[in-house]
Amino acid sequence: MKKFGLIAALAVTLVSSPAWAASPHDGSWESVEAKSSWSDGNFPKGFKLTINVKFTADQLEYHSVNTTRADKPFKTDYVTSLDGKPHEFHEQARFNQIAVRKLNANEYEILKMKDGDVIVGEFWTFSPDGKTLVRRGVGKSPEGRSKAYEEFFVRK
Repeated sequence: MKKFGLIAALAVTLVSSPAWAASPHDGSWESVEAKSSWSDGNFPKGFKLTINVKFTADQLEYHSVNTTRADKPFKTDYVTSLDGKPHEFHEQARFNQIAVRKLNANEYEILKMKDGDVIVGEFWTFSPDGKTLVRRGVGKSPEGRSKAYEEFFVRK
């Protein structure tokens, strides 16, 4: 019985330790069209993007659904390391690699690449209070034109 108590206490300690704690950034985030913009002035009317993320110490799980065009929802899913190195990304024709690295407690760098060429470079900033996310970056269109963007999200 003593042995069982020791094992149970160890299990509780491990599960409640910070290494096992959920990230404060985990969860569902919904876009705020009124606060978002593109440098070319062509931000889509009715922009609606929902992002679900889960972070571990060394990994990001990402799922998003863009329903700006309700008749053609666009989904993206990936799981990747936070080591900053390019990893395979099969979700889109425009990108075949993704590199993600944690810059500090509330900021991440995400690079989406095609054969090593950065097509989208973005920085995610989570507010310290855990209520908002801002994605800022520069992306190159399939036609080779670049634009900067700033997209605001609130926790759902």
